[in-house]
Amino acid sequence: MAQTMKNRWAGPLLLVVILVVLALLPVLVNNYWLRIATGALMWAGLACSWNMLGGYAGYINFGHSAFFGIGAYATAILMGADFAVPFLATIPIGMIVTALFAVVIGAPTLRLRGAYFAIATWAFAEVLMQFATVVDFTGGTGGIGLPPFLNERFFYFAMLAAAVLTYFLTWSLFERSRFGLKVKALRDHEPAAEAMGINASLVKLQTFMLSAVVASVFGSIFAYWVTFINPKSVFGGDITDQMVVMVLLGGLGSLWGPAIGGVALFFVNRLIWMYYGDTAFYIAILGAAIILVVLFLPNGIAGLFARRSGKSGSVLDTVLGRLLGSRQGGRS
Repeated sequence: MAQTMKNRWAGPLLLVVILVVLALLPVLVNNYWLRIATGALMWAGLACSWNMLGGYAGYINFGHSAFFGIGAYATAILMGADFAVPFLATIPIGMIVTALFAVVIGAPTLRLRGAYFAIATWAFAEVLMQFATVVDFTGGTGGIGLPPFLNERFFYFAMLAAAVLTYFLTWSLFERSRFGLKVKALRDHEPAAEAMGINASLVKLQTFMLSAVVASVFGSIFAYWVTFINPKSVFGGDITDQMVVMVLLGGLGSLWGPAIGGVALFFVNRLIWMYYGDTAFYIAILGAAIILVVLFLPNGIAGLFARRSGKSGSVLDTVLGRLLGSRQGGRS
C-alpha cells in the first residue's frame, strides 16, 4: 500500500520539480543556452500539436508546417509598418485565420485515410509555400522582417507558457475527457464508434482544428523571436518531418512522448551544429532514429515507462527489477 502511494505521488512530484527548474532556468544559464532551451520548448510543443492528430486520432499529417507558417506570417504581416499591431494581439488573429484554413482543408481531406490523407496535407503545405513565394504581401522569396526585440527571457517564457498550456490542454482533452475517448475510439475502430453514436466528422474536424491552432501559436512566437522569416523557413517540409520523428521516437499517442522526443532530437541537432558547424548529418540521424524506433521501440521511449495491460509494472520497472534481483520483476 505504501509503495502504491509512493508511485502515485512520484509523477506529480517529478512534474513540479521540472516546472520549477524551467521557471528558474533564465537565472541559471547564459543567453546562449537559454536560446537553445527556447528552441527545445518550441519543438516539444510542435511535436505535441502534431501528436493530437497523428497520435490520438491516427491521421498522419505531412503538412503540419502549413499551420506553423500561417501563424508565423500572420504575426509578421500584422506587426509590419502597414498595420503595426502589437505582438500579443497578433496571436489570436493568427489562431482564427488558422482555424478557418483548418476547416476548409480538414472538411474534405479528413474523409481520406492513410497515405491519401498524408499526401493531401503535404500538398496543402507545398501550395502555401509556393503561394508565399509569389505574392507581394509575404515578401516573396526575399522574406519579411519583424521589429527586433532582443530579450531572450521574454521569448523563453513565451515558449514555456505556450508549451505548458499545450500539454495541459492535451492532458485535459485527450487523457481525461469524453472527447479524448471519442477520438481514440475513432482511431481504433471508426465504424464501431459511429455505431455508438459518435459524430466522426465533427470529432475529427475538431481535433484537426485544435492541432492546427496550437501549431500556429508557436509559429507566431517563432516569427517574432527570429525577427525574419521566408517561405522555406516556416512552410518547409523538413519542419513536419522533424515533428513526425520526434513523436515516433518519444511515443506516438502518448502525453509525454512528444516532449521526450522533441527535446532529445533538438539537442542532438544543436550539438551537431556546435561541434561540426553543419546540420546535414542530422538528416541521417533522423533516418536512423526512425529505423531504430520501428525495430526496437515501437511504442517510443515513453513506452518504456508505460504500464503494461494486466501488469502493475512498466517495461522499465521489469528491467530494473531483474537487474536488482527482484523476485517480482519490478512489480510493486
